[in-house]
Amino acid sequence: MGPVSEVSSSTEAATGAKGAPQSQTLSRGIRALEILADSSSGMSIAEVAAALGVHRSIAYRILRTLEDHALVQRDPAGNVTIGLGMASLARGVARNLQSAALPELTALATSLQMTAFIAVWDRRECVTLVAVEPPHGEGTLVQRPGSRHSFSAGAPGIAIQSAFGEDEWGRLAPGEPYRAESRQAARCGYALSHDEVIPGVSSVGAAVRVPGQLPAALAVVYLSSDLPTERIGAEVARSAGIIERSLR
Repeated sequence: MGPVSEVSSSTEAATGAKGAPQSQTLSRGIRALEILADSSSGMSIAEVAAALGVHRSIAYRILRTLEDHALVQRDPAGNVTIGLGMASLARGVARNLQSAALPELTALATSLQMTAFIAVWDRRECVTLVAVEPPHGEGTLVQRPGSRHSFSAGAPGIAIQSAFGEDEWGRLAPGEPYRAESRQAARCGYALSHDEVIPGVSSVGAAVRVPGQLPAALAVVYLSSDLPTERIGAEVARSAGIIERSLR
């Protein structure tokens, strides 16, 4: 008998881009976590259902399962937010990189009075791994761990790309263009970006090159600063170098 070519839409499987079976329920659960992570306040079950495009009863079962694992929690009004279990999971992601980066992020945020963070490459996006806001900083931009933006916009993506030669990048990420800004970043040791992710926001980043670790960058983000860009870039590059050496 040949392979089954059709799967009933009522099953818990869907077909991925490469033909491998995927769990539709698991995919929806992960998407629910992403939706809640992007929400600045709690969401009702009906709102989560609408965002997922499913019936309220399906959303309820998904959220109830996530709640059993402390990945989401409900307040007295019944609104759902990300649960404390997510913090435990997040600590396990690139644990060594997070541990090595935290002291440097804290020092950098204090010195420059800017939010400092580590971003890692996730295919076509940059994902914030850990962030530190400056103490008593007014008008500080918040960079939440887990937040995502396009890899093709912002200093972290430029910095990560600058750590690779163009031929190596072509093999690593087919179809992702090598930016002229990445060539410049490779020459000067840090990347610059303005208005790419959020209008009026600038970022400066430097690659963190550690064998066996996810491609990463240390970056700062700010609205305005009296400091010269060269000083910001030099401090970011210096901190990135310290993190690299501590992990080798």
